[in-house]
Amino acid sequence: MSPNNTVQDAAQCASLTDPEQFWDKHAKQLHWHKPYSSVLQRKTKRLKDGTTHPHWSWFPDGEISTTYNCVDRHVHAGNGDKVAMIWDSPVSGSKEKYTYNQMLEEVEVLAGVLREEGVRKGDVVLIYMPMIPAAIFGMLAAVRLGAMHAVVFGGFAAASLAQRIDAAKPKVILTASCAIEGAKGPLEYRPFIEGAVERSEWKPSKTIIWQRDVKRWDPVLKDAGQRNWQRLVKSARNRGVRAEAVPVKSTDGLYIIYTSGTTGLPKGVLREAGGHAVGLHLSIRYLFDVKGPGDVIFTGSDIGWVVGHSYIVYAPLLAGATTVLYEGKPIGTPDAGTFWRLVDEYKVTSLFTAPTALRAIRKEDPEDKYFKEHGEKGRLRHWRGLFLAGERSEPSIVVHYQDLLGKYAAPDARVIDHWWSSESGSPMTGLALRPAIGLDPTSGEEHKALGIKPGSAGKPMPGFDVRIVDDEGHEVEQGKMGNIVLAMPLAPTGFTTLFNDDARFYKGYLKRFNGKWLDTGDAGMIDLDGYVHVMSRSDDIINVAAHRFSTGAIEQAITSHPGVAEACVVGIPDPMKGHLPFAFVIPSAATPSDLPATPSKEFFDGINQIVRTQIGAIASLGGIVQGKGMIPKTRSGKTLRRVLRELVENAVEGNYDKEVNVPATVEDKEVVEAARQKIQEWFEERKKQQGPNKTKL
Repeated sequence: MSPNNTVQDAAQCASLTDPEQFWDKHAKQLHWHKPYSSVLQRKTKRLKDGTTHPHWSWFPDGEISTTYNCVDRHVHAGNGDKVAMIWDSPVSGSKEKYTYNQMLEEVEVLAGVLREEGVRKGDVVLIYMPMIPAAIFGMLAAVRLGAMHAVVFGGFAAASLAQRIDAAKPKVILTASCAIEGAKGPLEYRPFIEGAVERSEWKPSKTIIWQRDVKRWDPVLKDAGQRNWQRLVKSARNRGVRAEAVPVKSTDGLYIIYTSGTTGLPKGVLREAGGHAVGLHLSIRYLFDVKGPGDVIFTGSDIGWVVGHSYIVYAPLLAGATTVLYEGKPIGTPDAGTFWRLVDEYKVTSLFTAPTALRAIRKEDPEDKYFKEHGEKGRLRHWRGLFLAGERSEPSIVVHYQDLLGKYAAPDARVIDHWWSSESGSPMTGLALRPAIGLDPTSGEEHKALGIKPGSAGKPMPGFDVRIVDDEGHEVEQGKMGNIVLAMPLAPTGFTTLFNDDARFYKGYLKRFNGKWLDTGDAGMIDLDGYVHVMSRSDDIINVAAHRFSTGAIEQAITSHPGVAEACVVGIPDPMKGHLPFAFVIPSAATPSDLPATPSKEFFDGINQIVRTQIGAIASLGGIVQGKGMIPKTRSGKTLRRVLRELVENAVEGNYDKEVNVPATVEDKEVVEAARQKIQEWFEERKKQQGPNKTKL
């Protein structure tokens, strides 16, 4: 199937053939305190060890304030009475709305407080907060002073937080007395913060605490640099303290976001101010169709992740639209209908979430009763797009929700799977709902978006030159699997280095292909229509008798079985073939929870036949473990395949109790132990079946 329009292709072509002209048009939509004289500067960077690699800078001599562009600019344009943010918190029973006028008042007073507490241009403010409005004000207030923020997911253990304190060296920590974890009640932040500050070598001068009534931080230890947030703000407001926006160079840091490194300390991705503002302002209008007042985006993520930075906070506010800040879960706060309530109640036009949230909702509500409850009353007709990212979306979930949107949402509403990372800062692929904006920022033209291909993450986004190469760095033909890389420069939102670590940037991203390509760490292909298929992380490729298979492709086949709710595939060592695909399968909701680890022959054969048909006989499964609550994930919804792979490899050797490396980002450690028990049960059952002479595979 060829695309229904070529506007997205034309915008993409323009962004790569003449990036200066393309991005100049989009940059001029924003306010520059000092206009730039050049759009893009390319040079060679030399590291201390003599290594050289390509480097680039966007709008290098321009000066900009992102907070000014997110808030003040809309107030000055006469849109101060428009709603900037809606806070909806079922866990605390709270709902609040803030106009752009109110947001400006909150942010300029808090920025004044931070200035009085010693924060200056170039400093770092670490933010460890729940999903409450004060967290957003904190981000914008830090940036208003020309400081950078480093947001750490609230709930990270003290050891992980201490690592980030030592890496970022923050002047001040902004935190809260607690988070509220639904049915679990309040999660006190004090032990995490005090424990981290005690462990870290770097000592922030102040810790400013937002007090929540459900669990206060008492006493506030002034001698230890602790301060009561609300009291500081009240005092500053009474004294008329305000801070004007401080512009920074386009190439100065806006924020640092820490992403887990495969080894050692977390990597601090450094986002540059000018390119970030320009690229995000285009992406939310072009891809998400969120253009300004009247458009509402609900991003079901957390501000601790890049998705939250970009599409809860910065992009909606740059566009002058309304963002929904949600403190709750997709299920259990109070039920699996909460996302659809938000779409209905706040007239959400674009919803962005992770596939894991939709899986959780479907498991709780397999008949889509909650969705239909709103849809059949005609209360979802304003909803134009459901955007999925964070991990691979299996085709079955895309098709299912596309069918529901087709019946109940706006005409031609789309489910759009797209792909990006902390490093890219904005989507690298997708299907643009407003492609004409790419060619003309002021365009009101409407074009049908390109047709969706379930299993694909769409086509490249402006400025991202996506290629597929083999392990030697040679491009492969369309339709062939390989390593997904980017030609440089990246689009303006993309990173150009790691915070205070140019050497690690080169080693982690450029060295593998000798500086020719930037390695994304993902594997996949570009099909004959130019759609990108992201199949797995490069290290999630299974080598079966010299055939390379993507775990994502095998999982996709398994989840097309009607009895399967979710699947995760890892490689299991095999003496003949090197490895065999080994699947963890969570059966659909209707099955009992006390299932044996070994599935029935009928269930195994049914799934295996689908794999053989869709992938090939060579990909036949080496085994299936079935159960519920045994696929560990990070808090942002990514499957921790590596943990399962380690457990399986240990079990092959009979080491069921051996410790495995579980990252700090794991959502629930108990899930790892549940997987360990299921794996042991499966292997012991297998031994019984094979007799005493065949204990190992």
